[in-house]
Amino acid sequence: MNLILMGLPGAGKGTQAEKIVDTYNIPHISTGDMFREAIKNETELGLKAKSFIDAGDLVPDEVTNGIVKERLSQKDTDKGFLLDGFPRTLDQTKALDQMLKDLNKQIDAVIEIQVAEDVLVERLAGRFICRNCGATYHKIFNPTKVEETCDRCGGHEFYQREDDKPETVKNRLAVNVKASEPILAFYKEAGLLYPVDGDRDIDAVFADVQKIIQK
Repeated sequence: MNLILMGLPGAGKGTQAEKIVDTYNIPHISTGDMFREAIKNETELGLKAKSFIDAGDLVPDEVTNGIVKERLSQKDTDKGFLLDGFPRTLDQTKALDQMLKDLNKQIDAVIEIQVAEDVLVERLAGRFICRNCGATYHKIFNPTKVEETCDRCGGHEFYQREDDKPETVKNRLAVNVKASEPILAFYKEAGLLYPVDGDRDIDAVFADVQKIIQK
């Protein structure tokens, strides 16, 4: 059971990834984890990636693809894996397709957690912080008990971080949508794409994910 999990920021992808990995006992392979492991093990590709990261540059596709192939060659992926954060581009998608053929493996399903963009903006841009003590709140999920009063210190001044502001969040989502469209189209054409409505209770979303996996 070889899976790819996709979804925009704030869609709840991380929560579903945890539930899949816990339930089906397959390794959760994220790009960040792969880089850290390759660098720690001082593999040739890991050291190459480190040189780019240390210089503040993007790691080129051929290095990233090589690290992914190294990870997917490991024994613990023989019974399945969950890829998260890769592929990020159409070129990486095609490279993954080829490397899996080389390894005699294939993707069984690409699960896309779908949530409307306006809901994601509400989720991601709802965070606000007490200027006095730094306590963090959310307009919907974790509001202050008394309006405009910090639960912790009683302060009345709040602010939003730049990356939590609605305009920034909208731009971030637009960039992600543009990047993911060709990847989703590739897997849809291959008959591997399974959309799931992510704007529901976590367990209801996971029940749909399980139906796809059990197919």
